[in-house]
Amino acid sequence: MNTRETFRIADYYSHPAVRERMLDFLGGESAATATCVYLTAGDLANPRHREPLPPDEIERCWAEGRDISRSLWDRKWLVAHLDIEYVNFDRPDQPYTDPARSFELQRPVELAILATLADFGIEPLHLLSGRGHHFVWCILQGSEPYHQLLGLGSLHPSLDALYARPHRPHDETLPAPLGMAHAGLGLVIEYLGHRVRQACVRVAHVPVEFTAIEVGSGTRGREMLSIDLSEYGDPLTARVIRVPFSLYLKPWQQRGLLGESTVAGLPPSFLIPLTSLDTREGLRVMHQLPAVQDLARSACTRIPDHTEGMSRLIREYSTSGLARFHKDFHSIDQDPPSAWPDTYDRTPMDPLPSCARFVLDHPNDRLLRPANLRRIVRVMMALGWHPRHIAGLICSKFERDHGWGGLWRGYDPSLRADFYTRLFAGQVVAAQDELVDFNCQSAREQQLCYIDHCNDNLERFKTSLLHRRNHERLACRPFNRLLLPQEPV
Repeated sequence: MNTRETFRIADYYSHPAVRERMLDFLGGESAATATCVYLTAGDLANPRHREPLPPDEIERCWAEGRDISRSLWDRKWLVAHLDIEYVNFDRPDQPYTDPARSFELQRPVELAILATLADFGIEPLHLLSGRGHHFVWCILQGSEPYHQLLGLGSLHPSLDALYARPHRPHDETLPAPLGMAHAGLGLVIEYLGHRVRQACVRVAHVPVEFTAIEVGSGTRGREMLSIDLSEYGDPLTARVIRVPFSLYLKPWQQRGLLGESTVAGLPPSFLIPLTSLDTREGLRVMHQLPAVQDLARSACTRIPDHTEGMSRLIREYSTSGLARFHKDFHSIDQDPPSAWPDTYDRTPMDPLPSCARFVLDHPNDRLLRPANLRRIVRVMMALGWHPRHIAGLICSKFERDHGWGGLWRGYDPSLRADFYTRLFAGQVVAAQDELVDFNCQSAREQQLCYIDHCNDNLERFKTSLLHRRNHERLACRPFNRLLLPQEPV
């Protein structure tokens, strides 16, 4: 995108319908009445998603031709968001250079999400981005479903303290009940993800996983579809959603990954709603400024209120096996940091496979990768650990100085560790994870085998974990036996 195109973008943003639709998504008739707490705005060089701006800064963002997002944090609503995207670890240019194929591969997941939400009377705002789909709806704060979610949620003391700090751009604190409701929403969305994945995993032509997890190589490299639940593993204060009709700058911000020649040939792209379009039409429209402006005249971008639909979804979740697992997960207290030298720090490493030991010994940045987190969860579950203490072990690594720099600024290591452990352990317990890739050959294909000529074999941990699940012996080792000899796998 050159300077001339940047001027065209500023002109595009001056279109009255474009501005109206963007303000609708912010939750108001104007920037002054917006219900979202803040905006972020990226440019060609930098996503800048950690610099919150007051909503009334949107005029300047329009004038500068920015990539604009709004906070999930809202003053009136609890915003629910689910998104999917195509990921290729070897050829990251694929969604931009061959979008028709990338989005056709997503079709089974897209349809499964819409059909599953329709079962509960939820018709989300459906948005199309450069790499995938976003589905957005909201729940009225103070409503009965909101209070049900609040009752499901829990806040770790560190997250409670984070929410109580002043947050930019207004030096506001996030109310603890809203944080609790967001945590409860994360549990229900996790259940929704289980239903969606179960509906589409066997008909999809590439692997479907929760979050971006390395997979084995296919016809075009290590490609997969991500049902991205990761925003529920971060504080509500930290996450944003792109605003419909915003310029989409991600390829240009990732030119180092994609290559200058690839990016140079890409047309401008915009996030658009699919209220009156199918995906094929959307892929054509989203790259044409006049067509996007025409769409803005008729499209709806106000986040729909599905408070009642969420009530039905919450009822179904509450009677599910996953809800029982979640209760068990949160029923166990982790050891506090003051006890770590005598507990998590003294975890016997000899029973672990070499690859798991390597990740725990060198956590930056290996322990940040969901596929490695999943391996640690599987291995420790195979040894009989309770998932909440697996999360405690992972958190003890996140909290120590491993050269993280400013990575955790505004984020919460305890929440991140709990979320990913719960997510992957829940798949094992619910038999959504059949452990088909829990072996050394798959680890090599995923490029996640860190030890050359290792004499260990992940198959023995897979066998143990399946045996424990089949015989209801998961989490059978009380943590007060941590320093006793491990059970054989």
